Amino acid sequence: MKMEDYKRRGSSVRRKSNECMRGIVTVIVSLVIGFFIGVSFPAFSPPKLKLVPSIDTYLGDQDSGRSTQTILNVISVARDNVSTKAHKLDDPSEIFVTTNPRGAERLPPAIIASESDFYPRRLYGRPSEDLTFKPKYLVTFTVGYNQKDNIDKAVKKFSGNFTILLFHYDGLTTEWDEFEWSKQAIHISVPKQTKWWYAKRFLHPDIVAPYDYIFIWDEDLGVENFDAEEYIKLVKKHKLEISQPGLDPNSKGLTWQMTRRREDLEVHIETEEKPGWCTDPHLPPCAAFVEIMAPVFSRDAWRCVWYLIQNDLVHGWGLDFALRKCIEPAYERIGVVDAQWIVHQGVPSLGNQGREENGKPAWEGVRERCKKEWKMFQDRVSRAEREYFKSIGVRSSDHEANWVTDDRIQ
Repeated sequence: MKMEDYKRRGSSVRRKSNECMRGIVTVIVSLVIGFFIGVSFPAFSPPKLKLVPSIDTYLGDQDSGRSTQTILNVISVARDNVSTKAHKLDDPSEIFVTTNPRGAERLPPAIIASESDFYPRRLYGRPSEDLTFKPKYLVTFTVGYNQKDNIDKAVKKFSGNFTILLFHYDGLTTEWDEFEWSKQAIHISVPKQTKWWYAKRFLHPDIVAPYDYIFIWDEDLGVENFDAEEYIKLVKKHKLEISQPGLDPNSKGLTWQMTRRREDLEVHIETEEKPGWCTDPHLPPCAAFVEIMAPVFSRDAWRCVWYLIQNDLVHGWGLDFALRKCIEPAYERIGVVDAQWIVHQGVPSLGNQGREENGKPAWEGVRERCKKEWKMFQDRVSRAEREYFKSIGVRSSDHEANWVTDDRIQ
C-alpha cells in the first residue's frame, strides 16, 4: 500500500474520532444547558416527565440523538410507573402520600390512626378524659362456661395492669357476669373456634400494639403457684422475648423436657431430650422452644408470630417448633420461667366441640386434624424456605432441621 493511502486512511480515522468527540461534547453541553433552562423556567416542564423534565424536552427539541433520548424516555417511564397511583401529584390540591399505609395514600399523614387497642371508651365527655389508666399487658383465654371456676381463679392471678380478653368457643358470654371482673373484660364469641383462630383475627399486631406482653393461654391451667407481675419481672430480667411458665411434673400429658419446671432455677433456656430428638442443641425441642398451651410474647415477637400463624391451620400444632424464626438468637431469648409455674390439667373441653364421624367420637376427629395440621404446617414452612433460598441462589438445610414428628406426642 502506498504512503498516500496510509495518510488518507489516518486522516479519515481522525475525522471520525473528532466527529464522535464533537458529538459527545454536544450532548454534554446540551445536558448542562437543558438543566439550567429547567431550573430557570420550571413552568415549561411537561407534566408527564418526572425525572428531569427540562433536559428531556431540550434534547427532544434539538433532536440531539436517538440513543440519549431513548435512555431518558426509559427513565421517565420507569418513574411514571412508580407513581402510577399518584397520577395527580402535579395537582397540589390532591393528596397522595406513597409512604402512608396501603390504602391510606389519599389521607394526610397526620390524621392516620394505624394502631388500636382494647381500651373501652365512654359515650359521653371528652375523649381525652376517657382513660384514667391504661393496662400495660394483655392476657387472653379461650374458654367454655364449664371452665368458669378455673378461669375465675386464673384471672385473679393477673393484676389491674392486665386487660382481660375472653374468647368464647361455646357462645356463652353474659353468663360470666356472675364474676365482677367479667364486667370489665372484653368478650368475643364465635362458636367452636380455637385460640389461634381467634388470635389471627382479633390480635393483629396493630391492635395489641399498646401492650408490652401478650399472654395467649388455654383454659385448663392450674395457677396456684403463679403470679403474673412476678412473672413479668423475671421475663424482663432474663430478656426473654417468648416464654412460658414451667410445667409442674404432675401436669397431664407432659411431653417435653424443655417445658418441665426445674426447682433450682429462675429460668432455663435449654435442656437435654431423649436420644435422637435434638440434632442441634440450639434448636427445638432442646432450646428455642415453648409449648402453645401457655405462651407469652413480647410486643415485637408477636408482630412476627402473628404473620407466621396460618389462617386455615387453626389448632397451631407445629407452631411451637417455628417460633424461633421470629427471634435472634432464639436459643437465648426463648425460655421457660421456673420460678413461676403452672399445672396443665388436660381438660379435653374444646376437643369435645368436634363432630362424630364414621363411628369415631368427636375428640378423635379433632385429634386427627391436629396431626394433619402439624404435617401441613411443617411442609409449608420447609417449602417456603426452600423457595426463598433458591430465589437468591443460596443453599440452606436449616428448613430440614429438628421437626419432631407428631407420632411422638402422647
